[in-house]
Amino acid sequence: MAIFFETKFFERKKFETKTVKKYFSGAERDFIIARENKHPEVTFKFSYDCLIKIGITLIASHGQRIKSRTGHHVKILEKLSQILGNKDIEIMGGAMRKKRNFDLYEGGTIISEKEAKEYFNFVKIIITESEKFLKNQNSLF
Repeated sequence: MAIFFETKFFERKKFETKTVKKYFSGAERDFIIARENKHPEVTFKFSYDCLIKIGITLIASHGQRIKSRTGHHVKILEKLSQILGNKDIEIMGGAMRKKRNFDLYEGGTIISEKEAKEYFNFVKIIITESEKFLKNQNSLF
C-alpha cells in the first residue's frame, strides 16, 4: 500500500541507514527511561516521546521528514498507524497526545500508575512491531 505524505507536513529527504538507526536508538533510549522509572508521569512522558520518535523513524525510512508545525504530532501518529497497518496507534497515540497536551498547556493532569503502565505496554508492542518492520524493509537493520 502506497502512503501519501502531504507536502504541508512532510518533505522528501534521503536518509542513510545509520541515521534511521540513530533515530530508532533514540526511541529505544526513551523506552528504557520509561521502563526503569517508577514515577507514572515520567513513564508516561517517555512512553509518549518514544512513540513519536518511532513515528519519525519509520517516516524517515520512507524517505520523508516531518515539518515542525501545528498538528505535526497528529500526522506522525497517523503515518505510523498507516505504515504499520495498526489503527490502534491513532487511537491510543491520540489519547496520549491529548493527555500530554492537557498536562502541558492546561495546567496539568494526574497520570495514574495503571494508565502509565497501559500506555507503556502499548508502546512496547509498537516498538517491537517497528523493529520487525525495519528489519524487513530493505535490510535496514
